[in-house]
Amino acid sequence: MSKEKQYYSEHPTFHVAVDSIIFGFDQGELKLLIHKRQFEPAKGEWSLFGGFVQKGESLDAAANRILFELTGLDKVYMEELQSYGEVERDPAGRVISVAYYALIPAKEFTEATSSQYGATWVGLKDLPPLIMDHSQMVEKGLRRLKRRAASQPIGFELLPREFTMPQLQALYEAIYQAELDKRNFRKKILAMDVLIKLDAKDKTSSRKGAFLYRFDQKKYRKLVEGGYNFTM
Repeated sequence: MSKEKQYYSEHPTFHVAVDSIIFGFDQGELKLLIHKRQFEPAKGEWSLFGGFVQKGESLDAAANRILFELTGLDKVYMEELQSYGEVERDPAGRVISVAYYALIPAKEFTEATSSQYGATWVGLKDLPPLIMDHSQMVEKGLRRLKRRAASQPIGFELLPREFTMPQLQALYEAIYQAELDKRNFRKKILAMDVLIKLDAKDKTSSRKGAFLYRFDQKKYRKLVEGGYNFTM
């Protein structure tokens, strides 16, 4: 510690924060989990979930801790996105923020939980103005999600454990913001060989119903690690 003070004492100190872009998928729409800030500056304005990195804490550990403290969510898919360090980005002082994006099935964050943490799911098309540079973070996060979905099946993280093929296609259409050919999509997905077809059907949208699927965990993780090309 003494050497650290000797080498760096002449340099200024400032805060490091993490902010989480939490994507969810519900009713055929890609959504973002946001809340109204509970403290100044910008108290009462819409914000991503974030906080400061503590002494002796890694960035990943801080991101997971803050996400759990502010939302009750644990063990979710998270990925570091980008650092934001404009000098005057935070009116309260010099703060560098490292943005992460997280993917969760929207239904895992219930209405009761939303009320407890003051959080709200908002469709990307209906997002209100966000504080500071949070809107830039969301735009960057969505671009990263599109690229990842083209090379890894991470979009599955946004689905419930069991899902139908139409639900899966609706998810990818929401991510790409474009309509996909049903036959080509099904062929491409089944060629991945990561889905397990179940005997049960979901009949909420039609009398005939649609077969439910879940993914094979081992094959899914292998595909995530190795990647693939999902261009349609």
